[in-house]
Amino acid sequence: MRLAPNRYHLAVAMREEASDLPPDARILIACSGGPDSLALARAAADAEMRAHAIVVDHNLQSESRAVADAAADQCRQMGLPAEVVTVTVDKSGVGPEAAARGARYSALDQAAAESDSAAVMLGHTADDQSESVLLGLVRGSGARSLAGIPRRRGHYRRPFLSITRATIEASLAEAGVTAWEDPHNQDHAYLRSRVRTKVLPFLTEQLGPGVAAGLRRTGALSRADADLLDGWADREFTALVQAGFSVAPLTELPEAIRWRVLRRFLIHSGCPGSNLTMEHVMSTDTLITDWHGQGPLMLPGSVVVRRICDTLNAEPVASE
Repeated sequence: MRLAPNRYHLAVAMREEASDLPPDARILIACSGGPDSLALARAAADAEMRAHAIVVDHNLQSESRAVADAAADQCRQMGLPAEVVTVTVDKSGVGPEAAARGARYSALDQAAAESDSAAVMLGHTADDQSESVLLGLVRGSGARSLAGIPRRRGHYRRPFLSITRATIEASLAEAGVTAWEDPHNQDHAYLRSRVRTKVLPFLTEQLGPGVAAGLRRTGALSRADADLLDGWADREFTALVQAGFSVAPLTELPEAIRWRVLRRFLIHSGCPGSNLTMEHVMSTDTLITDWHGQGPLMLPGSVVVRRICDTLNAEPVASE
């Protein structure tokens, strides 16, 4: 069967993303019933891949099971085996989005292991990438924050990361597939929803149609820079750990590398990465660049950092 243009484009993207895998490799499709993931399932079927779909029911809405069952049925109608997995979302200590994402990825990891899948395909699009880069810019956490969503990480792959949501929706129209629209995508209580429906459209209206593409270019360039700098910092950190973390070699490093090395040092010493801010890193940096005998620093995780002669020392304080 000759595929319509947008369906063909997506099928080619799927084949290219799996081109390094054995021809008989088993592929897991993460499906929610939304447009992006149904297009992913449709493209896997069009590409005649050995694929099966997993629909994760987060059980956060009253109709979630019905939505999940309908999505699984749609995948089966495309010719893909499909199953629904229900998860429990533990929202203690994190926001609802992060909690749901954690539960979803745990379920996908388990499903991939049980089915011996070589890769898990996710439906993130170019629009998702633009949103992520913009959110990273607001966080102000440097090049890695601006790098956006990686195309690959572990067994996860995102074949549509360079394809716009408009193309995705056009491909579904060509295939006669009706997707479920998650009401959370229009709920402005969620930051990403506000970025998608308010912030990016406003920026596009005010600055021109190239905003989204410009953000994606920024993400790609930032990822290349971050990969290079992080690799350099990893090598320096390893050498410093072996040498006892002497201050003298740290003073010779460029700031961009020294700050990365210090962050690794603090996490290695027991500081939780999620609680460690740039302010903590900069405070530690003063023990190297502005040393005048100052006292120790107390950092997250009850880690005490002090300079002892020419050595930087960090260790957790035992709780009483």
